[in-house]
Amino acid sequence: MIVMRQPNFNRNPGGPRPQAGFQKIDKQQRSTLMRLFRLVMKHYKWMVFTVLVCIAISSVTSLASTLFTRTLIDDYVVPLTQVSNPEYSSLLQALFKLGLILLLGVICSYTYNRLMIYVSQGTQLRLRKQLFERMERLPLSYFDSRSHGEMMSTYTNDVDSLRQVISTSMAQVFNSLITIVVTFTSMIVLSIPLTFVSIVIAVLMSIATTRLGKWSRGYFRTQQESLAGVNGFIEEMMTGQKVVKTFCHEEQSIRDFEQINEQLRSSACNANRIASIVMPVNGNLGQLGYVLIAVVGATIALGNFHISSWQFTISLGTIVAFLQLNKSFTQPISHVSQQINSVLNALVGAERVFKLMDAEPEEDNGECEVIDGKWSNGTPVQGDVDFQHVDFGYLPEKQVLYDININTMPGQKIAFVGGTGAGKTTIINLINRFYNVGEGKLLYDGIPVNEIRLDALRHSMSIVLQETHLFTATVLDNIRYGRLDATDEECREAARLVGADDFILRLADGYHTMLSGDGGNLSQGERQLLAIARAAVANPPVLILDEATSSIDTHTEQLVQRGMDSIMRGRTTFVIAHRLSTVRNADQIIVLDHGRIIEHGSHDELIHLRGKYYQLYTGDTSLLS
Repeated sequence: MIVMRQPNFNRNPGGPRPQAGFQKIDKQQRSTLMRLFRLVMKHYKWMVFTVLVCIAISSVTSLASTLFTRTLIDDYVVPLTQVSNPEYSSLLQALFKLGLILLLGVICSYTYNRLMIYVSQGTQLRLRKQLFERMERLPLSYFDSRSHGEMMSTYTNDVDSLRQVISTSMAQVFNSLITIVVTFTSMIVLSIPLTFVSIVIAVLMSIATTRLGKWSRGYFRTQQESLAGVNGFIEEMMTGQKVVKTFCHEEQSIRDFEQINEQLRSSACNANRIASIVMPVNGNLGQLGYVLIAVVGATIALGNFHISSWQFTISLGTIVAFLQLNKSFTQPISHVSQQINSVLNALVGAERVFKLMDAEPEEDNGECEVIDGKWSNGTPVQGDVDFQHVDFGYLPEKQVLYDININTMPGQKIAFVGGTGAGKTTIINLINRFYNVGEGKLLYDGIPVNEIRLDALRHSMSIVLQETHLFTATVLDNIRYGRLDATDEECREAARLVGADDFILRLADGYHTMLSGDGGNLSQGERQLLAIARAAVANPPVLILDEATSSIDTHTEQLVQRGMDSIMRGRTTFVIAHRLSTVRNADQIIVLDHGRIIEHGSHDELIHLRGKYYQLYTGDTSLLS
């Protein structure tokens, strides 16, 4: 019965303790674990195979040294003590051979550890690459619902937890499995009664680790989520420091941080407190097994142990060797228990990593492309944008736009005005296909935008956002971001066109001045000018200006407006502006209110109408009921 139970006990990868715990995890966690294993095997199959071979050799050489203990005592030490003139040459030869075997084990151990470091770092590299590629293909709606700090935590903490488990825990599991199988086989050969004692202790250790692992798993998930929350809060505070200091919010920010930081400390303490007692518990059980084996072995050696008619005998060398084998049998359990923290962390981290990797990419079913200034169907690229009965909502249950109808002609300037939340920016987001229309049609040069490839659609337009973003690069490179194949002279011409050339030349290195921290060494107006120059260098048929001059003073606005008039000439331009003086010359002014078009026409027509636009332009509310 003893021998029959043990093979069933050992067939779990990684030895009895960890895998007994893993079989208790839910279906999603098992799937995550297998997915991680497949990811490693996909790219490093032969390296992992080499690691397994090296681990097997290392385990066998370690077992050989243990078994040699019996030979050393029974065949050399005891006989040599019984002769008057002992001969040590045979003993030295045996020790020399053992030394060569152990040297081979050391080389194999070094090799597989180095290979696992390479595998773990390579897997980490691939994961981050895949994460970044997937992130670049996600829709804006994904980022709108998540903090930047939370996503950064996935790139750093979660991916690093996988590296640790691959480089350390995976090799430990392989080593444990091979060691236990080889050791258990040798233990049966040496002594079945002593093997039974070892099995009992191993089962107790397995049960203890399983229970404790299950207990702490939930705390580790909470720990990772709290860590992401801390990262997100810090990221918000760093980007919002001016607001914090402006409103003297420092003390409240400190209190808020202390609260979420305490949540992280509490969850981390709970997770690690439970997981940290696994090693002492297993260690004490292992020592108990050592004592029991010594007692049972001594009893058998003295000839006082028998079951029914079965009489068991054992030599002194066998007892000593078996005591060492018992350590080799239970030690993998203790070793793996040391890795339980990283294993549980890795499972939670892997779930978060794969959740990002599995996020639905931005839908792009369009096939229409631009070839030599024409769409694939032969239609010239003109920038004719039309809305036909468009309804839209960011959430299915909350509609934002209602029955939007806009007909444009190529080269027209269309202005959107209205109060905050009227739907102006939402319309712009639909033109870029940052979001897809709900009901109705949005046509670009007569083609439904969902039939146009996203890259072709967005290359045909430039947008200047209300919130500018500059990259860590030179001024010239930031302007060139609008069109990567633009020459230096084209970038300078775009800057001169929008009135940015004067302040750029006053910088320390002119166009080669390095910008950092989102252009923190520039004023808000200067940053906006660079964003407008970036749009100008792209030279697209459609130009979108979302509060493009909101951060520029009146004098600078006049300069920029002349440049903008130049780059808008011959292009379909959509403008959102709170300063209505900047849209007087628009071909169409569309007045929005709570997602509906309530007025549209030219400036003079709307003034003559004396409606909402008149109220916004003049500030006169007396005519409105």
